[in-house]
Amino acid sequence: MEHAYPADELMPLTCRGRVRGREPSRGDVDDALGKFSLTLIDTLDTLVVLNKTKEFEDAVKNVIKDVNLDNDIVVSVFETNIRVLGGLLGGHSVAIMLKEKGEYMQWYSGELLHMAKQLGYKLLPAFNTTSGLPYPRVNLKFGLRSPEARTGTETDTCTACAGTLILEFAALSRFTGTSIFEEYARKALDFLWEKRQRNSNLVGVTINIHTGDWVRKDSGVGAGIDSYYEYLLKAYVLLGDDRFLERFNTHYDAIMRYISQPPLLLDVHIHKPMLNARTWMDSLLAFFPGLQVLKGDIRPAIETHEMLYQVIKKHNFLPEAFTTDFRVHWAQHPLRPEFAESTYFLYKATGDPYYLEVGKTLIENLNKYARVPCGFAAMKDVRTGSHEDRMDSFFLAEMFKYLYLLFADKEDMVFDIEDYIFTTEAHLLPLWLSTTNQTMSKKNTVSDLFKLYFAHLSCVKLEESFGSGPKPPLRARDFMASNPEHLEILKKMGVSLIHLKDGRVQLVQHAIQAASSLDAEDGLRFMQEMIELSSQQQKEQQLPPRAVQIVSHPFFGRVVLTAGPAQFGMDLSKHNTRGFVATSKPYNGCSEITNPEAVKEKIALMQRGQCMFAEKARNIQKAGAIGGIVIDDNEGSSSDTAPLFQMAGDGKNTDDIKIPMLFLFNKEGNIILDAIREYESVEVLLSDKAKDRDLEMENMDQKSSENDSHKQRPEETSASQDLSLASQEPEGEESSDVTHLDSLSPVDADSDSISISNQESCITEIHEANVQETESTELDNQPQEQSQTETDSSSNVNWDNKVQPMESILADWNEDIEAFEMMEKDEL
Repeated sequence: MEHAYPADELMPLTCRGRVRGREPSRGDVDDALGKFSLTLIDTLDTLVVLNKTKEFEDAVKNVIKDVNLDNDIVVSVFETNIRVLGGLLGGHSVAIMLKEKGEYMQWYSGELLHMAKQLGYKLLPAFNTTSGLPYPRVNLKFGLRSPEARTGTETDTCTACAGTLILEFAALSRFTGTSIFEEYARKALDFLWEKRQRNSNLVGVTINIHTGDWVRKDSGVGAGIDSYYEYLLKAYVLLGDDRFLERFNTHYDAIMRYISQPPLLLDVHIHKPMLNARTWMDSLLAFFPGLQVLKGDIRPAIETHEMLYQVIKKHNFLPEAFTTDFRVHWAQHPLRPEFAESTYFLYKATGDPYYLEVGKTLIENLNKYARVPCGFAAMKDVRTGSHEDRMDSFFLAEMFKYLYLLFADKEDMVFDIEDYIFTTEAHLLPLWLSTTNQTMSKKNTVSDLFKLYFAHLSCVKLEESFGSGPKPPLRARDFMASNPEHLEILKKMGVSLIHLKDGRVQLVQHAIQAASSLDAEDGLRFMQEMIELSSQQQKEQQLPPRAVQIVSHPFFGRVVLTAGPAQFGMDLSKHNTRGFVATSKPYNGCSEITNPEAVKEKIALMQRGQCMFAEKARNIQKAGAIGGIVIDDNEGSSSDTAPLFQMAGDGKNTDDIKIPMLFLFNKEGNIILDAIREYESVEVLLSDKAKDRDLEMENMDQKSSENDSHKQRPEETSASQDLSLASQEPEGEESSDVTHLDSLSPVDADSDSISISNQESCITEIHEANVQETESTELDNQPQEQSQTETDSSSNVNWDNKVQPMESILADWNEDIEAFEMMEKDEL
């Protein structure tokens, strides 16, 4: 009000108002600006939530006195609806509430509602299409198509743009008794429902408003679609029409079947929903955990929210788009409120004070990085912390509201927030509208609606929430070979699981063995998804493999083992760690280490299994270890037959883990264990690549002592000569599922062989190393034979036999060493 009024927005860096046409155009972003004091209208009901009732009264008077809705300006129908129409209706809702209480707003006679109705009529020309879908833009003064309007030639609109009208338009109809607004919004929703892809039950991002053809056929829960789903469920709450709930549930089942890949939400193609459309996510999907709370599906809400929080902790804010491994895709952050919204609803659902800590982090980051003398500035780049001279109206309308409500007690509020439903812009509409002018919908009692909308406010028991609604079928990405419940589901679908000697897992489906035809269909879908996922893995970014180099006598760096990296702990691309190894007790590292004197200042060896990798790391770090190596318990597994495995965190903050952690498959791990049995003191170097092996290293190693075993060495720039089993093209999926225990699914690492069969049990093997980017289901029995040959030849070398003397192994390596010395000269 001090620096910007009556402009639409504040420019917080230059401390002045943003007036459209006066500042350089920002394209579509400016479509929200209509010279109607946008921020003030958008913030009206926030003032009442924050108990600023006197300021609210003054603000309403300013709106009535100064705001003009008859400007010759082209605006977005969607933005104007949710921000301005919603803001006027939200302001009217709390104004009549305050008037009824008898202290404030006694003079109010529905002026905001009158303005809302005036604006509603100005938006109606946009619906003049045969489909009922609105044009994306309208001129506030001249409507559409006339030369003066400068709009009305568009052919496409986004699904959210056409599907996010029903709450405001229906509320306007029920407040005023004029049914035309609700009728138009319902017609648009009905058309979108009819145009859904019938096989997948998904909708695309962009649709032709005249023909109903999908222009963009990718589907997700983020930008372009987000609030369409939100308004279907909330329309049921506010209007009591069962059809909206049925449609939402149909879409939700499709989302959980295809788009939800916990904790990720990845866009897919509506006609090929098993195929991901991109490998990054946009920040607008952060609203979805809050919608899942309203649905009553708490567990996936918690998982996705936690994933988003990890991104925020990495970058201080949620970038506009980010990859599945939490890297920045688009670096801007315009102070969006969706994550704060989901945090609020999860806290109301669970009562877990963890979400208060999350909210505290959001507030601290805003004050530390975004606050400037005249307001809060959007982040131009979260990586550098640079600002943009921008403060969108939704920052005050939503972010302040949700953060205040997160921490507010009931006595802090001047009214009961549970009497209202939030629009997508967080405007408040009273739930009593559900029984007002209700001529077009099946009636539900107000008490029923309260029970539905505020189920999450009664501290829902998580275990009850997990069981609500039909469970989606088992997803390939979720599958864990060690989970008995998953194995039972596979059996029901006619899918059998075979553990191969080399650590891989093979899946075969016999449709005739399924419990029913529907189960057989689910099984086939699961197998197809597994194939798609295997193919997709090769396209995703990977953490590179790491090296464990045995540097003590008599190896002197000549033995280099390929190791899997960890997504936590010390970054070995920046620092190396060198030290003697020692076996931890207990060997699985899952409880307090009972031999701390043995692992102190050493690199601890542990067996995989029983607990999360991060838990192992914390236990050995507490015991004084300077690093850790987890050895696979899968007998015979090796890096030359299995794809690279990456150790994921535990879904919590892992910043406390400072030591490096690496993963060795069974064969490579046994090389170190055999060396310990033979020589007792074995020293290794953990690094991003093998270091030079020469006489200088040999002399240095002979003089080394335990006192410098933990000394970190600067990275050297020589080429790596890996004597061992490293794959030049590491494969396998970077494990993003932070909830998985330290037992991985075939897709995560152990399996690069997936089989699918038809009813005659004809096996098709899909090897990740050979899967092309195009869809393929070639018959190929060769890999199975090759696998057997590799196993046999491995047993001849006797890697699995722990009684073979180390001298014999070293003798076998002599010829290899000479060959690699020749390779070094050729820079191979």
